[in-house]
Amino acid sequence: MIKLSEKTDCCGCGGCSNACPVHCIQMKADAEGFLYPEVDETACIDCGLCERVCPVLRAGEDTPFPQAAYLLQYKNEKVRRQSTSGGAFTAIARYVTDRGGIVYGAAFDENLRVHHTSVTTPKGLQIFRNSKYVQSDTEKTFTEVRSHLRAGRLVCYSGTPCQIEGLLSFLEPAKVQKNAQKDTPEASADNMQTPEKHDPLLDNLITVDVVCHAVPSPLVWERYLEMQKQKLGTGIADARFRDKHYGYNYSTMTLLDENGQERYVQGIDTDQMLRAFFSDICDRPSCYDCAFKKRYRKSDFTIWDCYPVYAFDKKLDDDKGTSRVLIHTQKGRLIFDEIRQRCKVLEVDPDRLTAGVKEMFHSVSGNPRREEFFEDAACMESQALFNKYFPMTAKVKLERTARLFCYRTGIYAVAKRAARKILKKD
Repeated sequence: MIKLSEKTDCCGCGGCSNACPVHCIQMKADAEGFLYPEVDETACIDCGLCERVCPVLRAGEDTPFPQAAYLLQYKNEKVRRQSTSGGAFTAIARYVTDRGGIVYGAAFDENLRVHHTSVTTPKGLQIFRNSKYVQSDTEKTFTEVRSHLRAGRLVCYSGTPCQIEGLLSFLEPAKVQKNAQKDTPEASADNMQTPEKHDPLLDNLITVDVVCHAVPSPLVWERYLEMQKQKLGTGIADARFRDKHYGYNYSTMTLLDENGQERYVQGIDTDQMLRAFFSDICDRPSCYDCAFKKRYRKSDFTIWDCYPVYAFDKKLDDDKGTSRVLIHTQKGRLIFDEIRQRCKVLEVDPDRLTAGVKEMFHSVSGNPRREEFFEDAACMESQALFNKYFPMTAKVKLERTARLFCYRTGIYAVAKRAARKILKKD
């Protein structure tokens, strides 16, 4: 039976709930809005499946193996504009939909709650584009994926690293993964090994994880939407966390009404949800000691941003978005060979592609006001809550004015590049 002594021991992937053969585990939200397993002990048969599929219990350092790395820009400019970075996920997902497969990813429902769902057409992929800085509820999608795989259908599943490892653990509950063995000696350049071969069930599964900063609370997202509806005086039909309203280098939070009209556009300097996200005040407890921050992963693909694209190739530096793609498996290499005609690609040394990527290797630091923030989130009026912790001070307004000035005079990218150099981020 799965038991949590500390909330940091649960990433909320939902694997245990999907695996339970008597359906006695439900994922329930706590006071902070995060999902945790709740076990009906009277129905539990002590089969142990829930513990065997838990990715946190099975987490460990992976043995290094050969990887391939690329920069990617999807050639369809409309798709790239809608995407968070360069459109890498759409390129991979199109490989699946073109072959009659099914694609899973994080999307908004009708109430703008973030959950995992599926589509089967290229047009349907639009709901997965653009970041959602909220933890997604995977619901029963792991069980659905297993059913599709058993029927021989091609499946692509995207998510955070913990969700992907949760899915793979759910599909391989009886296996002891050698990559999780803590006593595995570090491989040298001469004895690098490829990951353990998948069983036949996984032959039709393509997994894509995104390099994750951390996952914020769904409750905080609900409070933010509540505040914005009151301020805007209208319903909100769509939200774009990383909209390219001002270009890739200065992305914004953009809110749209039922008619598709932009009703609100603010950057990371002034938008209070984005400020909350980057302050790490509302992240899941497990994110502060994440077990999945590593380079060698169990997915087929890892994808993430490439802001300093100019450091790799100035010809790709067009402020429209570029993806970094790290390929971990032979299956991933074969698929990439099929999709690259839809993209501009540049092969890069994997060491160089991952160098200095803090979000790949390091957990976020705890915010000292986190506990106070969640206590207030439970009782304060939404606008008062965000104004208390993220007030619109003169300094904040000045920063936005400076950013907009740089953008409108065409020097924003240059100024940001200089700042990254000073901070030694490139």
